[in-house]
This record gives sequence, structure tokens and C-alpha cells, in this order.
Amino acid sequence: MYRTFIPGVTPPTEQSRPAWWFAFVGNKLLIQSVGTRSLIPSLINLVDIGLMPVRTQFLGTLDHQECYGAEMPKDTIPPLGMAFKGLRELSSSLEEDFFAVSGRAFQIVEWDRTHQYCGYCATKTIQLPSKRAKCCPNCGLVNYPRLSPAVIVLVSRGEELLLARANRFPESMYSVLAGFVEPGESLEETVMREVREETGIEVKDIRYFGSQPWPFPNSLMIGFTAGYAGGEIVIDQLELTDAAWFSKDNLPQIPPKLSIARKLIDSFLSDSQS
Repeated sequence: MYRTFIPGVTPPTEQSRPAWWFAFVGNKLLIQSVGTRSLIPSLINLVDIGLMPVRTQFLGTLDHQECYGAEMPKDTIPPLGMAFKGLRELSSSLEEDFFAVSGRAFQIVEWDRTHQYCGYCATKTIQLPSKRAKCCPNCGLVNYPRLSPAVIVLVSRGEELLLARANRFPESMYSVLAGFVEPGESLEETVMREVREETGIEVKDIRYFGSQPWPFPNSLMIGFTAGYAGGEIVIDQLELTDAAWFSKDNLPQIPPKLSIARKLIDSFLSDSQS
């Protein structure tokens, strides 16, 4: 079941019915485990389960039910039957729409935490009532939640696709190539540079595939496909431990279905079978 999320900034004047609470200690989210599923607490207020947040942010509504993000004190002990877990760990047990709102909540809570004071004059900021922004009452500097655009690209050569294993990946997992956009670059230039820098491969026929917010820590992943244009694989050993061409019959371990990386791979495999 996929629910409709409508973003919002101004909370309701009266909080009289249960809301979804996305409560974080650092980068770990409060969840309730039911079998193999992870559930977001549905409560009128976190105080109802003995928790006192440092700050909260209204996020919007998910199928007409209010959603809040909350920053919890570092020493918060989860209530009985609940736990704090990292979002990566929850990617396979949270429903996709709840995972998406969890990522949104984490980025907003972290922005709220790190923008309590003006970065220019150190005056305490105030939150604007009608937009997701903090304003300095002294110098007028306005700060919005930051997004870091990154490209992710599936490179194909006939019926083969280029996959790589980054140094940070779990053992044996491979994925498509990705990297952050640098100042002054177009997205297409970023695709060509990242593929060239990490593997020595040149690409052509760059085409937009889709996008996905990715809260690690505040990325917007912009997906592309591209064709092989030349070169031999020479990996950047600071970034990768391996890269190779794979066919659909000899795929290594690949990312989970929730990620845009997996959606790119699955789309390629589906097209190659048709």
C-alpha cells in the first residue's frame, strides 16, 4: 500500500489525534519491531511514551495523518518494545513510503539542529512561519535545508553492465557508479567525469532515468543511463576495490530494491529480456 504524503510547514493549532512520530537520536530512528516489520510510532505526543524531545518539526501529512520529526537527547532510552536503528538498516523492513518520510524527517531534524545560530553573525535564528527556513533577526541571513545533488549512472555495453564495489560497501556487494555534482558542472558533465575518474571508461548517449531523495546525509540522487564509448577499466583505488562488466547471468550481490541503484539495474535487466 502506498500512501500520499503532502508536505507542510505549519502544524495544526490543536494536536488532538495520533500523528506519525519520526524521532531520532543522532541518525537513528525510533521504531517498533513487529516480526520482520519496523513500524513508526503513531501517538498524539511522544510524552505519551515517556519521551521528551529537544525540538520538533512538523513535516506534513501522510494520508491525512500528521507527521512530525523530533530530535531526542543523546541519552534517550527507547521504551519497552522499541529501538533506535539506522536508516540503512531499516531499508528492508520499513514500508517504502515510511522510509521516504523517514529520510525527509532526518534531513529536516538535522538541519534544525545545526542551524540554531546564524552562520554569519552567530545570532540565534528564528524559524519562518510560512516556509521551511530559518532567518537571522540581526543580519537577515536566511537558511534553507541543504540538498547535495549527486548523479548515479548505469553504464551498459551491449548486454553487459558496469558494476563496481566501493570501499565502504559490505563485502561482495556491487552497484552502479555515483558521485556528487561539483560547482559549475552540468549533470551530464558529472556523469562523464565520475565514470572516467572511477573506472577510466568513456560514456555516450547519457539519458535521464529518474531521481530519489537519499538521506545519507542529504543527497538527491539523479539517475542516468549511458552507453560505453571506449576505454579499459582502471579503477580509482581511493574510491573502489573493484569494477567489472557483468551479464544478467553472472550478477554479484546488488543493492536492495528500495534504492534507485537497484531500480536502474532491474530496468536494464528487464529491457535485456524483452
